[in-house]
Amino acid sequence: MVEGGTKSGVQILSYKKSERAVKRRNMSRFPLLSFFCITFIVSSHAFTPTSFQSLSVKRVSVSLRSINFSIESDKTGPAEGAVHRLTIHNLPGQGEDGIQPIVIETGKIGRQAAGAVTLTRGDTTLYATAARDAEPKSDLDFLPLSVDYQERFSSAGTTSGSYNKRDGRPAEHEVLTCRLIDRPLRPLIADGWRHETQLLTWVLSYDGVRSCDPLAITASSAALYLSDVPLSKAVAAVMVGYNNTTDTLILNPTHEQMETSQLQLIVAGTKDAVLMIEGAADFLPEETMVRAVNFGHQAIQVITEAVEDFGQSIGVTKKTDTLITAPPELQGKVDALMTEKVDAMYAGGGTKTTQGPIQKELKKELVEALEEFEYEKNDINKAWKDLLCRRMYEKAVATGKRCDGRDLEEIRRLDMEAGFLPSVHGSALFTRGETQVIATATLGDSGMRQKIDRLDGTEEKRFYLQYTFPPSCVGETGRSGAPGRREIGHGNLAERALIPTLPTEQEFPYTIRVESLVTESHGSSSMASVCGGCLALMDAGVPIKNPIAGIAMGMLLDDKGAVSDSNALILSDILGTEDALGTMDFKVAGDRNGITTFQLDIKCEGLSLETMERALEQARKGRLHILDSMDKVLASPREALPDTVPKIATFSILPESIGKVIGPGGKQIRAIIEDFELSGMNVNDEGDVQLSSFKSDKLAEAEEFVKLLISGPSGKGKAGGGRPDRPQYAGPEPVVGEKYKGNITGIHQFGVFLEFMPGAEDGSTPGLEGLCHVSELATERVRNCEAFVKSMNVEQLEVIYLGMNDKGKRQLSRKQVLEAKYNGNAKTEAKKEPTQMSDDELDIIAKAIEGVQNQ
Repeated sequence: MVEGGTKSGVQILSYKKSERAVKRRNMSRFPLLSFFCITFIVSSHAFTPTSFQSLSVKRVSVSLRSINFSIESDKTGPAEGAVHRLTIHNLPGQGEDGIQPIVIETGKIGRQAAGAVTLTRGDTTLYATAARDAEPKSDLDFLPLSVDYQERFSSAGTTSGSYNKRDGRPAEHEVLTCRLIDRPLRPLIADGWRHETQLLTWVLSYDGVRSCDPLAITASSAALYLSDVPLSKAVAAVMVGYNNTTDTLILNPTHEQMETSQLQLIVAGTKDAVLMIEGAADFLPEETMVRAVNFGHQAIQVITEAVEDFGQSIGVTKKTDTLITAPPELQGKVDALMTEKVDAMYAGGGTKTTQGPIQKELKKELVEALEEFEYEKNDINKAWKDLLCRRMYEKAVATGKRCDGRDLEEIRRLDMEAGFLPSVHGSALFTRGETQVIATATLGDSGMRQKIDRLDGTEEKRFYLQYTFPPSCVGETGRSGAPGRREIGHGNLAERALIPTLPTEQEFPYTIRVESLVTESHGSSSMASVCGGCLALMDAGVPIKNPIAGIAMGMLLDDKGAVSDSNALILSDILGTEDALGTMDFKVAGDRNGITTFQLDIKCEGLSLETMERALEQARKGRLHILDSMDKVLASPREALPDTVPKIATFSILPESIGKVIGPGGKQIRAIIEDFELSGMNVNDEGDVQLSSFKSDKLAEAEEFVKLLISGPSGKGKAGGGRPDRPQYAGPEPVVGEKYKGNITGIHQFGVFLEFMPGAEDGSTPGLEGLCHVSELATERVRNCEAFVKSMNVEQLEVIYLGMNDKGKRQLSRKQVLEAKYNGNAKTEAKKEPTQMSDDELDIIAKAIEGVQNQ
């Protein structure tokens, strides 16, 4: 309903939603809401809801009891174009302390895309676009949607460490985010849409406080919803954490809160239902999971309603005239020709090997029978698939049996074997029906850790699982090589399932790598990787807390275009056929007491919480059945490590002694590895030392030598002889305020060590070293010192000498050099007072410098 009027030369329009329309929302959360008004204040020129050409100022006020968002428009875009802005001020469960609003803006950037938005929360900004081809591709029988997501290093004030200093191919975590964006949006795009469609999302600014993943989903959805691509509903996402001590759920937790959270959950959905969940937990019960999903969905309802009102105020029109639909009579002809034959095929049960050829033959017969009508092949395939779906559902309803003859809750035959590969550290062969994986576990020292460059800095993973799905596992030929997006996603899911059961590094200092090679596939190879990976870990002697098993659940619906209801049929341990023809793929892994990971994908309009509770309970029963079978093969980890695993010794030294152990340019640590026949030696910034060797006696000797080396300034070498004190710098003193070029000798999180005064030419005395603290490294804030310096790809830095600090250590500043250049001054007078730092920080730096100079 639209009401208009004028007052003092200003036209006023009110948009009122009917009471009937509003009641379709979740009124249990808004008992006092009967309608709300959006008031536009515009110029006295002509105005229509779908045009803002004459707009001067528009303010929209939405004031609801549980929702707080507003919509504004102004003419601040290029060429005074209209810019529309949605601000979501608060979300249910978010609290009031330190919460920043979510601002979605369109009309200023990316105006040639079908839809483009910037989404800002705090100092984090994402840019998302939706674009499509002008003409559909009628020869396709699927939705041609592609999604890309990139975290630009510049968003955190750094640069890629690659050779050409350019952000390159997506990292694994970026691929996982692409999948998170794709999965909830794909089911809501209109059936028959065949335009090539592309969603692109970039992180332009990152404040390092919270994860960008839920924002990326929300931004991409908003760009798609504001475009003419026929997305039926707005989609949004949130992250949910959980504090077990206070039994409190946390909406969009910070990284600091996530460090102590027992749950990492991303929920995506519409205002009506949940479409996708993805996350990991620390053995949480099913009841807590349902609470967390419900908690997150309440916030999603607010965001999606705001975005839909935003789209309505802008006047979005969806393109539906090019949707490719089959002739209405085709489905009836397919049903008449094939219903009895499909029923007979399902009644015979059987496996993929036996039922697959029958299905191919029936499809060939159908195409030949319909040749005279000149129907499109894609239309016939679609009608054939629809028939298979409906008859599968009706058979299950009528008989309680599935297409392979199993009951709804029945698990396929399980066959397992542990330790069948003689030379690897741990191995297992896991077979469930026609799905089979070979899992191996490899143990090593900290040098085997997987290193990943992220916006927050370099991440080192002590445990990682790598999943391989060759085409031969489904009897096909195809590309083999680097993992695809599906393989990365499945491997990450299995990895997160096993992480909670692993021992701590203090309990078990090894780096652990699990590989899963899928050798047969007919349903949920990722969950088979969880089971096989767990057996391989136990076979390698890793002292896990509890065995972990995983299971994939499916769902059959009478109406695939609706939200799941009480008539939905839940299937345990789904086949590949049931995954393809059904409406849900819900993977759940855990031990006997709780869940460690979960992943939900939906092909219908959404999943109700009641259906989710049923699926989780049925999954729990199936998980227990699989764990019982695993216990018969290997009930607990083997007591001894294999002989092929290197022995590891760990101990700690004082941080100021690190320099003695490493030596100039790593000379000392390389000598220790060579002299004592070590496999590896690693020393971190905290002074933790890890030695690895296949010889226990050499390991003990190396540890004794290192402790003797750091016991004093003239620590003794391997042969027991003394070593003279290290020569000291003997050159002229540096001048406070003067510029120097220093060679980088060490990079730490707190700053960079530089040799800025040369030593004797004959090498008899060393150069003079000082510290450029991270706060004096650049004019802007440096979040990650190591990544920042490495991205510069230089061996020298130009610095100004600041003098001695209270501890008698020399301080340098690169920031003052840059400021002088920016101000156009040839010379600048250095600050006489050194950078102020805390006493604790000064102590750490003093010890580190002393350790380097005393080598």
